[in-house]
Amino acid sequence: MKRYVIAVDIGTTSTKAVIVNRDGEIRASQSVGYPLSTPAPDRAEQDPYEILEAAATAVRLALDSSGIAAGEVRCLSLSSAMHSLIALDQEDEPLTACITWADNRSASYVATLREQYDAQAIYAATGTPIHPMSPLLKLMWLRERDPGVFGRARKFIGIKEFVLHRWFGKFVIDESLASATGLYSLRERAWHGPSLAAAGISADRLSELVPTTHVLEGLRPSWAEKLGLPSDVPAVVGASDGVLANVGVGSIEPDSFAVTIGTSGAVRAVVHEPLTDPLGRTFCYALTPGSWVVGGAINNGGVLFRWVRDELATKEAAAAVAAGLDPYDALTQLAGEAPAGSGGLVVLPLFAGERAPYWNADVRGVFFGLSLAHGKPHMVRAVLEGVGYAVRSVAEAVEAAAGKPREIRAAGGFARSPFWRQTLADIIGAPLTVPDAIESSALGAAALGFHALGDMPNLDEARNWSQASFTHEPNTAYRATYDELFAIYKDLYPRLVEPFKHIVDFQNK
Repeated sequence: MKRYVIAVDIGTTSTKAVIVNRDGEIRASQSVGYPLSTPAPDRAEQDPYEILEAAATAVRLALDSSGIAAGEVRCLSLSSAMHSLIALDQEDEPLTACITWADNRSASYVATLREQYDAQAIYAATGTPIHPMSPLLKLMWLRERDPGVFGRARKFIGIKEFVLHRWFGKFVIDESLASATGLYSLRERAWHGPSLAAAGISADRLSELVPTTHVLEGLRPSWAEKLGLPSDVPAVVGASDGVLANVGVGSIEPDSFAVTIGTSGAVRAVVHEPLTDPLGRTFCYALTPGSWVVGGAINNGGVLFRWVRDELATKEAAAAVAAGLDPYDALTQLAGEAPAGSGGLVVLPLFAGERAPYWNADVRGVFFGLSLAHGKPHMVRAVLEGVGYAVRSVAEAVEAAAGKPREIRAAGGFARSPFWRQTLADIIGAPLTVPDAIESSALGAAALGFHALGDMPNLDEARNWSQASFTHEPNTAYRATYDELFAIYKDLYPRLVEPFKHIVDFQNK
């Protein structure tokens, strides 16, 4: 009996394959990593073939470790990081690396788009903020800076399209990932003419638009063998990792927000009509017909905790590893030695540029208020609190569109840290619920797979897959401290917009 879905979650640093049954129980999970190449400060690329092989290897490893027979697999269902771009030649071979969401080479084209086109109208129609993460801006850069490659390219696709084409021989893009390109009209459910004009392409150079529940059949025999699956196993095209994370944690109503902090981070809520923000602070991406996700993503989440480990608290991290302990646990213990508010040290966690709510690649990190009274514990805690302030600023923008949340559900790597979770609850000032399953995007993809094949008539049933393992109530004693420091945090950015630009110009010389 075919009882299992294999969710394939293509992320920034790894691809996970998670085998899930109809009740939401995870039978096996395997992850295969790959590098992110940064040959210049504004570049962030990957080899699409490395990701293709990683996806296949993860599926095979998950099957081998699960103890289930390949014949019990109902389908594959895919999740993927957003905003990637690959140019393909006439033989469907890559002309470029996979240009990821973190790539900022097209930053100068934000101004070009605003000067030469109605950028606000494009945002309102597509739901994709005007930012260099957007494939629209990437295409504008490629057309002008590398016209040879731009002209030779037959197709412009993302990483999930690349994997599905290799496995099934078809170029399709789900409406969820399409709505994150800046090239897709949310209301018309078609490629957006003014965006295509700005990019300088026609729709036939893009993939075929399909619903997130679209089913692909005809798995190529060579890939079936690599995956360890029969060639009659179909694939549900699926959606983006962001919108599927809401499904995976059970946040599928407007009053239930999902907060994810992994390498980056996001705050999202499901709504029942396309909604954009008059101030341009939030995105709006498709989930299923009749459901959209509004939210905002931040660039600087767990990547800053890794920076703390590798650059700021190397001695403490190394000692933890030598003792057989998790270095991040040691760092949160260190942060706990400082008081809430870090003694008035405020971090703007903008080390990698920023998306929501500023959508400005020309920003950098700031330690504000640093004095001789501060030590390493204050600095470590201030970084974690700074990420919390960033999340709160996005949550306020989402609340303006979706209304006040009844609950906030947490997912991503940070959800493994009780200290960081509690800190976020204190900063936001609302209860933070931690579901028992952290692999939210993969679970969301599995639920969508069952839904697409008719095994789950209503996607709302996925709420039952996720149970609360813990709820952090905000510490009321810290509310005044964090409210006061958050007001200072919000005041800093507009004062530093011009200095940020100057320092980034200096760094890019």
